[in-house]
Amino acid sequence: MAMSTIWWLLAGGAVALELFTGTFYLLMVALGLGAGALAAHGGLGLTAQLVAAAVVGAGAVAVWTVLRRRQASDLPAGARRDVNLDIGEVVQVLAWEADGTAHVQYRGARWTAIPRVGLAPEPGPHRVIELVGNRLVLDRA
Repeated sequence: MAMSTIWWLLAGGAVALELFTGTFYLLMVALGLGAGALAAHGGLGLTAQLVAAAVVGAGAVAVWTVLRRRQASDLPAGARRDVNLDIGEVVQVLAWEADGTAHVQYRGARWTAIPRVGLAPEPGPHRVIELVGNRLVLDRA
């Protein structure tokens, strides 16, 4: 079996493993393995193939890590749509209680809701902007 075939099989295995685990970094490793396969197609020796695979794979992981850190949000996890799919959903507030909370029906259950800081509690449609514990923080829709 040709050396390039071994590299391609390893790259395919890394992609398949990524599909099962969801670890995006395995795709970066697969890129490195693909670089090793291309080096083998180019007739380079085993050392050069290993160096190509290592440089490209490690470089791809480093670039991805830097990009993810730049995109890191300052919002708490309870206010991030990528963490909590309830963010942005609209609920109907029928009335606010004297303590500043409201009870709303959402996803088939009764939830306690509070207004965002500075929002005067008024009935009507509101948008979920954050989850604090088991309370929905609402803003006007």
